[in-house]
Amino acid sequence: MTEIRTVTEAAAALRSGKTSAAELVDYAIDQADALDAEVGVFITRYPESAREAAAAVDAKIARGEELGPLEGIPIGIKDIIAESQGPTTAQSLVLDPAWGESVGDAVLVQRLKAAGGIVMGKLTTMEFAIGSPDPSKPFPVPANAWDTERWAGGSSSGSGSGVAAEMFLGAIGTDTGGSIRIPAAYNGITGLKPTFGRVPKSGIAPLGYTLDHPGPMARSAADCALMLSVIAGHDASDPYAARVDVDDYVSALTGDLTGVTIGVDDLDRFASGGIDPEQPALFANALRLLEDAGATVVPVEVPMYPEMTAVDLLVMLTEALGYHNRDLRSRWDDYGLGTRMVIASADVVTGADYVQAQRVRRVGQAKMSELFERVDLVVTPTGHLGAPRLDSLNGMKPLSDPSSLHTPYWNPFGIPVLAQPIGLSSEGTPLSLSVAGPSWSEALVLKAADALQQRSTFHLDRSPILEVLEAV
Repeated sequence: MTEIRTVTEAAAALRSGKTSAAELVDYAIDQADALDAEVGVFITRYPESAREAAAAVDAKIARGEELGPLEGIPIGIKDIIAESQGPTTAQSLVLDPAWGESVGDAVLVQRLKAAGGIVMGKLTTMEFAIGSPDPSKPFPVPANAWDTERWAGGSSSGSGSGVAAEMFLGAIGTDTGGSIRIPAAYNGITGLKPTFGRVPKSGIAPLGYTLDHPGPMARSAADCALMLSVIAGHDASDPYAARVDVDDYVSALTGDLTGVTIGVDDLDRFASGGIDPEQPALFANALRLLEDAGATVVPVEVPMYPEMTAVDLLVMLTEALGYHNRDLRSRWDDYGLGTRMVIASADVVTGADYVQAQRVRRVGQAKMSELFERVDLVVTPTGHLGAPRLDSLNGMKPLSDPSSLHTPYWNPFGIPVLAQPIGLSSEGTPLSLSVAGPSWSEALVLKAADALQQRSTFHLDRSPILEVLEAV
């Protein structure tokens, strides 16, 4: 089954009879059995119900019935998202289990299941989608699927490492300061932060009310397009969910970028933690592939980088403190070290500070809109370095751990941004490129990412951990 690495490949193979849902699910279960203790992907697994669901799909195929777009596809769900088969913990001792029970399935989970997706389990996250791993708590420490001595990235940790370790073909993450794009980048997969309001947040434990973006994570941009087509769209249960038509993301993937102008900012001046020796050449090669697809590439400078990065952190932490304030005061020790330190730091932020940050945010949004009047898309590095070592993480200063990383900048804009692999660093860890577009332009962002992936194979590269496993 190792030749099937993407959602789109699996969907086609199911329809052609080259594989079965049972084979897909059994392979995913075998991968988790072999690797999960080392990689730390799952909080809760559902192997029995997954096999039952796969059998039902195969019976449906045998009867010649119409299949949903994700029929028989193994999927993982980040554990801040409610799912009815088991508890939702947010990887915390604090979250009341009754909350998840009262929700049942989050709206996007309902949509995945209605499309035929098979939920394999709930996935590791940073506690409440923030902080850093705390080994003193009774939860797995998520490791990188390329090097288990390194971090999977947060906060959608298991979503990123689980796709890379082939424990499922697609996953759902959330992104408030990079929590889809960081683990996608560190684990060599593709992750999309859609436009704010594109995917309903109902049934998801909040981090930053005005910054949270649920979205798909998978091997390829084509996979993300298919998954987004299922989970996107307004729902009345979420006041932030926009009444904007959902595009045909899959049909947009033509591989042709003729007429598309891409602005490029290498962000080297903001790589405070350094630049991997391989990164500049890999980034330049990816730009050449975009030009080969027909795009016009021009240099730009993204507006207000330090200011908008600061806005993201201040707004995120202030909104998180609003949610956690009472529990932090009464259950301080139940929170992990990194979580309580970073959220409590917002206690020094005043209401005036928060209002001023939102004013700066609007100025930055206006300037970004001006940039998108000159270019169709903006491409930057996702980061200049690969995944850090787990033993280098500092729970007292969790926000300083991922250095030379550029994901927080994008969240205050609320625009779609996709991270995709471009090759390996000098240390053998994945490096990544980001594609950003104006609000509601997911189809174009995915088109550009897919055009690059049609001309490269970085998104299909497999971790050496998997190669060693197969050799045993």
